[in-house]
Amino acid sequence: MGKPSIPASGLRDITREAVRVRISAVAVDLFAEHGFDSVTVEQIAAAVGISARSFHRYFPAKEDAVIGDVARWGAIVRDALVARPVDEPALVSLRCAFESLLARSRGDEDVQRSKRTMRVLTSTASLRARNLEKHLGWADMLVPVVRERLDGDDAALRARTLVQVALACFDTALAAWAESEDADAAELLRRSFEAVAAG
Repeated sequence: MGKPSIPASGLRDITREAVRVRISAVAVDLFAEHGFDSVTVEQIAAAVGISARSFHRYFPAKEDAVIGDVARWGAIVRDALVARPVDEPALVSLRCAFESLLARSRGDEDVQRSKRTMRVLTSTASLRARNLEKHLGWADMLVPVVRERLDGDDAALRARTLVQVALACFDTALAAWAESEDADAAELLRRSFEAVAAG
């Protein structure tokens, strides 16, 4: 029995993702060392060994090299939310959905790179603004799922509020984790959600 073949399109997708990861890693390292505003797309491209035009094939703007694939990560959270029990409290389901993203980091090197990326993300206004755009995109994916699980005339408002609260908890926990030495991101996320519930 021969080895299964991988479609050519599948190989291209794997190669494209590997290049995206490499560009992003180099960009984040340069931003962390020199500051986001001081590094140009041309400098990132030169460090990777590609042209600025090639950089823009992978990332429309240099902010996107830090933020990543917004739609893909949002879809992971949405799919995890859909898989939660429909009778579970919405904030519990949302917290567990965001935990599914945190579980994707593997090994100490991934953790340190994720922390560095988060520190860069919070370092400048244009990145914080792009992160807000990401949240709006994620909210558009998550609100309909939460809305379906709520009753009452104000269900749409409550769903949007709960999703925005969850996004704030996620960001707050990640920012604290990025500045910590050995805190666990999932534990900080739980504590962030618990603070909302207690308040």
